[in-house]
Amino acid sequence: MTYLPEPPAATAAGQAANPLTDAVIQAAVDNAIEKARQHDTTPQVVIGTAPPVPQPGRPPMSSKATDDSVRMICFGGMTLFTCGGVSLVMVTSEFADPTAIGVFFGGLAVLALAIARLLRRAGQATPAEIHNHYDGTVYQDHSETHTSTRGVWAKTNNNP
Repeated sequence: MTYLPEPPAATAAGQAANPLTDAVIQAAVDNAIEKARQHDTTPQVVIGTAPPVPQPGRPPMSSKATDDSVRMICFGGMTLFTCGGVSLVMVTSEFADPTAIGVFFGGLAVLALAIARLLRRAGQATPAEIHNHYDGTVYQDHSETHTSTRGVWAKTNNNP
């Protein structure tokens, strides 16, 4: 550890400050700061033109390659579940019964068709986008209607 010199005593009344003492103090402070920087062990950020170094683990890939690999993993899982279902049907029926396998895959096909039809109808249910083009003065009414229904015999009052 660097020991700094003692600060000089306050100057007596009527005496001028010693500029040499101020220079010594400043040099000591600069020296202490420089030694602290030299003993600093934190890694410094290096900025340069060198390309990045690949890190251990999965190699760097483009976003398309990453998306494709995820699709392949999902397709493999889907295939595993489908084959598992077929083998479960075969085990429960105790032999490869074509009717049982047909019912299984027919159920999957009906489910897929039902979902596709549901999505198509949901697309048709959305209202069409309407664009109105007006010429001349247009008046827009921004009034609000407050509705209240009260009483045993309901009476609705619409107040603007």
